[in-house]
Amino acid sequence: MSRSDGNRSRRCVIFFQLSGKNCYICIQFHVIMMIQLENLFEQYTGEKVLESVELPSSGSNRRYFRIKSDHQTLIGTRGTCKEENIAFWKIAEHFFSQGLPVPKVLFHSDDFIYYLQQDLGDDTLYKAVQTGRELGNYGESEIQLLCKTVAMLPAFQFEGAKGLDFSVCYPQPEFDERMIFFDLNYFKYCFLKATGLEFSEIKLDNDFRKMSEVLMSSMSDNFLYRDFQSRNIMLVHGEPYFIDFQGGRKGPIYYDIASFIWQARANYSEEVRQRLLDTYLNALEEYRKVDRPQFMATLRHFILFRTLQVLGAYGFRGYFEKKPHFLASVPFAIENLRKLLKDPFPEYPYLYGLLKELTTLKQFQEMGREQKLEVRIYSFAYKKGIPNDNSGNGGGYVFDCRALENPGKYEHFRHFTGLDPEVVKFIEDEGGVFKFLDNVYDLADAHVQRYIQRKFTHLMFAFGCTGGQHRSVYCAERLAEHISKKFDVKVFVYHREIEVEKEF
Repeated sequence: MSRSDGNRSRRCVIFFQLSGKNCYICIQFHVIMMIQLENLFEQYTGEKVLESVELPSSGSNRRYFRIKSDHQTLIGTRGTCKEENIAFWKIAEHFFSQGLPVPKVLFHSDDFIYYLQQDLGDDTLYKAVQTGRELGNYGESEIQLLCKTVAMLPAFQFEGAKGLDFSVCYPQPEFDERMIFFDLNYFKYCFLKATGLEFSEIKLDNDFRKMSEVLMSSMSDNFLYRDFQSRNIMLVHGEPYFIDFQGGRKGPIYYDIASFIWQARANYSEEVRQRLLDTYLNALEEYRKVDRPQFMATLRHFILFRTLQVLGAYGFRGYFEKKPHFLASVPFAIENLRKLLKDPFPEYPYLYGLLKELTTLKQFQEMGREQKLEVRIYSFAYKKGIPNDNSGNGGGYVFDCRALENPGKYEHFRHFTGLDPEVVKFIEDEGGVFKFLDNVYDLADAHVQRYIQRKFTHLMFAFGCTGGQHRSVYCAERLAEHISKKFDVKVFVYHREIEVEKEF
């Protein structure tokens, strides 16, 4: 926009004539914001503004503008909450002094409504991993960026907490029981009640209280970022820089890693999740000793809490504010919840049963999420024929395992199957199966990825051997494990001859 106030006024009048009074008021407010920020820019730099462009909104009450002069570019921000602006300013100053990669804050208005900060560009981690997120299959360069990001989280949690005045945090200085109950009740009133599912508020409240005790038992003096997600990670020459931490406070280390790795629409496979988690724990060990089994046992409670919190937010934005984007996100969170509940939560018996019932509601299968690719993998005996493709699409790959060494010709193995460790060891000791499966994996990876891209819903693989008991069973299991870890798809295994069915 031109620096000429005359041009601004003329532009506003034109919009008023075309669109009426409300638009006129909106345009005038926009102009006032820009004037305030440009004046602040000129006061700080001593240079005339050449151009001001508003950046896309982040969905918060803050507005961002890129302001340019002949020699520099800064980001001007207007935030409606003075206390929140001060929190960002003070925390950013502290982080910068600790050598953490955050934008340098430079200048603010007397009332702390407007401020200037370093321009980190437009590249975000969210955009950089868009392909992997959409396909459910992240490339190695995307995974490395994600790993680089989570590896830096412990520095914020520990180095960032050193000497930080937590009293500046907004709206409160630390994670506490009130925050937990705010979020749990958010889930109860904005999501659970909206589903129409009947439940006992007293029994649910009892389990909520128990969850609060479990979460608070992990309270520590570390920094809790609160909104640690890919949209808040900028990439500068490929290196992560961190923004939007104004909601941070003192709190447990588990919260942020649960938020990042189990974010509803991230579409991480189990393999990618495990790699990110291992990266985080390796970085964490620079600051404290990590008992990994204990860490995982505690982390799953925070994953559950964050999932309920997210469902509450989706319910409010979707059911009450009628924003379809949030309703479309619900099935992703429900899928995360469904996977999490495969292992019980004995600490919360009523909540666990209620959530299991919630995940079976038909409405969440019909809320706009594209149907996941369903991969069916069979083992069979050739003498009984190749399995039928029940999807009606005409089948897929069929692999002949009969070239592999056959344990079935030895009496000792005849009462075992390819699921038993004795047979597994025999097949793997012979060695030829690894080269065979490497070739299968290459074909399967390319095919699954292409089916995801083309929005197909069914794919079939089948492994045959002489009796359908040993080699084919072993190979079907290995392929199921490989695909389920690498892709966000449904995987079912059917061992026809030994009458075993499994879902991975």
